Amino acid sequence: MDKIIGLIPVRLNSKRLKQKALLNIQGLPMIVHTLKRALMAKKLNDVFVCTDSHKIKEVVEKHNGKCLLTKENHRNGTERIAEVAKKIKAKYYVDIQGDEPLINPKHIDKLIDYHKKNNQFDIVVPFLKIKNAKNKNIVKIVSNEKNKILFFSRSIIPNPFKKKINYFKKHLSIISFRRAALLDFAKLKASINELHESIELMRAIDNGLELGTFELIGDSFSVDIKRNYLDAIRFMKNDKTFKKYKI
Repeated sequence: MDKIIGLIPVRLNSKRLKQKALLNIQGLPMIVHTLKRALMAKKLNDVFVCTDSHKIKEVVEKHNGKCLLTKENHRNGTERIAEVAKKIKAKYYVDIQGDEPLINPKHIDKLIDYHKKNNQFDIVVPFLKIKNAKNKNIVKIVSNEKNKILFFSRSIIPNPFKKKINYFKKHLSIISFRRAALLDFAKLKASINELHESIELMRAIDNGLELGTFELIGDSFSVDIKRNYLDAIRFMKNDKTFKKYKI
């Protein structure tokens, strides 16, 4: 059986929302919500939080989670989980962003199923359909008819210059990597498009890796600013998945 590991990269010193990983959401720190929901995915063999913070490690272990300390100098979450992937061998690694407290465990399972069936892709990034693409905090995907990702952007893309677009593709913050792709990514220098857009996976596209995508149904969002945090508190209160693990 192919071993599949869930890796949750997180750091304490977030810039836009201070120490957001430990913010309380309905009685639990945000990182604990992400961890508990990842553990509910049926297709993952194990889940680890990857951080450079001893404080986060203490919180995770207090809630019976597994946590591995990483170096402090990683430029992004993908490099952080690549450090852990060198120590824990698996065929696939699922990057689950630590600031997604409402992530759906079923989405993780569907991502794994898709990647196993479409192994020609080095990396798979699912999308959600959205109507409004103006928010620069939301990364949009451009893909072709064969589900190959061509570009990521914070801009309105594709631009409806001549033809109306019914929906845009929102980059969902769970990403499946083949082992070689994740380790190769960490060796590469930041690319020019990555630096322009501040989207780390542009590095993979710019260096010839094959990225695929597919649609997931539902909703999820990253907690980047205070408004997102307040929304997470409000939505979590009636969230069906939360009711399965809340204290």
